[in-house]
Amino acid sequence: MTDASINEGGLEGEAQFGDYFALLKPRVMTLVVFTALVGLLAAPVPLHPFVAFCAILFIAVGGGASGALNMWWDADIDAVMKRTARRPIPAGKVTGDEALAIGLFLSVLSVVFLGLATNWVAGGLLAFTIFFYVVIYTMWLKRWTPQNIVIGGAAGAFPPMIGWAAATGGIAPESVLMFCLTFMWTPPHFWALALFIRKDYDHAGVPMLTVTHGRRSTRNHILVYTLLLAALALAMAFTSAGGPIYLVTALVLNTLFVKGAIDIWRRDEAASEADNFKAEKSFFKLSLLYLFAHFGAILIEAALTRLGFAGLDLGVWS
Repeated sequence: MTDASINEGGLEGEAQFGDYFALLKPRVMTLVVFTALVGLLAAPVPLHPFVAFCAILFIAVGGGASGALNMWWDADIDAVMKRTARRPIPAGKVTGDEALAIGLFLSVLSVVFLGLATNWVAGGLLAFTIFFYVVIYTMWLKRWTPQNIVIGGAAGAFPPMIGWAAATGGIAPESVLMFCLTFMWTPPHFWALALFIRKDYDHAGVPMLTVTHGRRSTRNHILVYTLLLAALALAMAFTSAGGPIYLVTALVLNTLFVKGAIDIWRRDEAASEADNFKAEKSFFKLSLLYLFAHFGAILIEAALTRLGFAGLDLGVWS
C-alpha cells in the first residue's frame, strides 16, 4: 500500500456493525448471490434445499471476503475518489489490518465449507475466483493496464459457474455461457460509468480506458463489446438453460442495449457535456437491469422445467 496512514491511522469514530458489513461490498454481493443461485437452480441436478442454501451462503461469504481484501488493498485510491471516499477504511471507521484479517478469515472459511457442503470443484472455483479478484485484478491489473475491467471482469463472472458446479460437480456449456454473459457485460457497464466519472479515475491514477485512450476510443470499445455480448446472450436461448421466455427477454433487452451503445458511439464530447452525459447515464442504468433480467429469465425457465414444462426448451445443446 502507498498510504500507510490509511491502514494504520487512528479511527475517526467507533466502528459499527454496518461498517464491517460495508467491507463486504453488499451491492456487489447481491449480484454474486443472484447469479450463483441461478446457476445452481438451472443445473440439471437438484440439490437438497438445505445444501443449496449452504452453497449460496458460502459463495456469498466468499464474495464478501473478496470485497474486504479489495478495500484493504485499494484504500489509498478509494480515499481520493468521490464515489469511494466514504468506504469504511478511508472514512476512518475500520483499519486496514482489520479488513485484511476479515478478508483472509472469510476466504478460508467460505472455500472450505463450500467444498465440504457440496464438492471440491465448486470449492476450487470459489478459491480461484477470490484469488483472481484480489491478486490478478485488484493488486495487478487495476493499476497497470486499461484492460483491467476486461480481464478482471472474469472474477465477477464465475459465480453462476460455481453455483452450477455446486449442483453438478462439473462445468457445462450452459455454465460457460452464463460466465460469458457476465464477462462480456462488465466492460460496457463500467466503461459507460467511466465516461461520466473520468475525473475520479484521473485523480486516483487508475488507468481506465477513458484515461489512457480517451472517451472516443472508449465509445468504440463499448459498441464492439455490446455487439459481442448480444450474440452471446442470444446463444444462451438455445441451450437447456434457455427457452422462449429467455429468448424474448434477450431480444428486447439486447435491441435496447445495442441501440444505447450506438447512441453513445455517435456522440461527441460537446454533445455529452451539453446534456451532462444523458445518453451515457441512461445506458449505464439500463446495464444494471440488463444482467438481472437475463438471469431472471434463466431462473424462470429453470422453474418451468422443474414444474414439468421441459417441452418449452429450445435447446440445441441440451
